[in-house]
Amino acid sequence: MKIDRIRQPLRALGAKPAHEELVLRNWTRALPLGSGRSRPEDFFPLQLRSALPALAREWQGLARLRAEYAGEDGTKLLLELADGQTVESVLLPRGGLCVSTQVGCAVGCTFCMTGRDGLQRQLGSAEIVAQVALARSKRPVKKVVFMGMGEPAHNLDNVLEAIELLGTLGDIGHKNLVFSTIGDRRVFERLPQGGVKPALALSLHTTNAELRARLLPRAPRIDPAELVELCDRYSRATGYPIQYQWTLLEGVNDGDEEVDGIVRLLAGKYAVMNLIPYNTVDGLGFRRPAQERAEAMSLALYKRGILTKLRQSAGQDIDGGCGQLRARTTLPEPRSAISVSR
Repeated sequence: MKIDRIRQPLRALGAKPAHEELVLRNWTRALPLGSGRSRPEDFFPLQLRSALPALAREWQGLARLRAEYAGEDGTKLLLELADGQTVESVLLPRGGLCVSTQVGCAVGCTFCMTGRDGLQRQLGSAEIVAQVALARSKRPVKKVVFMGMGEPAHNLDNVLEAIELLGTLGDIGHKNLVFSTIGDRRVFERLPQGGVKPALALSLHTTNAELRARLLPRAPRIDPAELVELCDRYSRATGYPIQYQWTLLEGVNDGDEEVDGIVRLLAGKYAVMNLIPYNTVDGLGFRRPAQERAEAMSLALYKRGILTKLRQSAGQDIDGGCGQLRARTTLPEPRSAISVSR
């Protein structure tokens, strides 16, 4: 469902712009739809006021909690959509929330669980926002990252609609809305045009174009150097640093040649390199590097002038990687955890 499908019934029930704004503001903040006025009975038209409880139930049905797994560094939520499909959200530390934009994913990253079954369907903009509303019913959410199941660039209209609502009525700072992508020219064309300009995260994973094509087999064939240049233009236009995501795979992209490549591409750029050690998934053929190697790579980059953060792979104890919790309901055997990244 798209956000317009939510607005239309409100208008049909007599909602004026101020009524519509208040109802949507309350929905995105997990408040009763009619709250926020000292005497709502004097504010809303009678027909709209009478319909609000039924609308609240309908919107809650866009994303219902099916399972919850609390871990030391995050809580994984398995959400059931109105058609019975499931997606995942993750409650992150410090008020963060990771949301999904698709059921499945078409990119097919060779180290990721989500893409194993391909793309099932797109999420509507209202289904994306519903994940935030549900999370806010459990605790405050100050930051939303579009890094869950799916590739946001492949569902661009719906994702940008959700971002627009969350960055206005949803009261989330623009730099705290993080659009994560493998890299698609449409992203760099569309994001600067929006009224809400989110921060940008790019799943880079390697500076070697040939290796990147093998790791991300259905990503657009854009050379890593060109991707960095496109990102740099966006960072300078918005004033937000680009967050580069790099899932560390033992013997694949954790060598000294990659350190040299990162320095070559990112020197002088407004950027942060996030190194995320991989968590092994049975049957995918990749391994997590030793902690000493990950720390050495992070330190080498830092010493050469690249702002680098060695992330802890969130949700190791709760199958925190994209697609793993959903896989429990579709695969016969449980799987080991991977990091919350593509």
